[in-house]
Amino acid sequence: MVEVRDRLSIKQKLLEEIEPLRNEPPNPIGAPITDLEIQPQSVSAIAAITEELEALNPFPQPLLSAGNLLNGAWLLQYSTAREIRSLKRLPLGLQVGKIYQTIDVNNASFENQAWVRPRWGGLLGYVKVTATFEPAKEAEDQLSDQRINVNFQKRFLGIKQILGIKTNWLDPMRVVEAKSPVGRIPSLKITYIDETMRIGRGGDESLFILTRE
Repeated sequence: MVEVRDRLSIKQKLLEEIEPLRNEPPNPIGAPITDLEIQPQSVSAIAAITEELEALNPFPQPLLSAGNLLNGAWLLQYSTAREIRSLKRLPLGLQVGKIYQTIDVNNASFENQAWVRPRWGGLLGYVKVTATFEPAKEAEDQLSDQRINVNFQKRFLGIKQILGIKTNWLDPMRVVEAKSPVGRIPSLKITYIDETMRIGRGGDESLFILTRE
């Protein structure tokens, strides 16, 4: 019981560190934050609290014992990943809003969807990437119980509304193949998961902190 209380206390401390930063202007409501937007002391605090929480992961073998918890929609709260940083620097006055990851364990697939709108409003669009995943192979061909390899499939660009009017003919407006980085297989290690929070680290040690929607 002491460890559970400690874990919940650390988890709350992590959320209390992140949420005020997410609500600071000019960050759009609901959008995640990255390490490039906040002060170095906040980056260090989030990193330290995250490591504390990872050490108390209630499901250290999530691919074996917590597959049901992976299912569903997850909202990105914070990341240090290059691809998330680039979304926060969109051209033409566009701003990224909420970013979701929806996982379907039965089909070993997921999709990442970022909502996008101009600073002046009037338009609602999105960028979506679909992918499949499988447990990564460890030494001696053993399958990992924490790390997955990702196979990106398609990238969608669409506009849902213009001035409040649905634009079905622009949903999607473009679909292309989503290529994985040259020379490496994208991977993600699930370092913490419970009923409402998930933490993962990419192959380059980039950090993703998500909460269940």
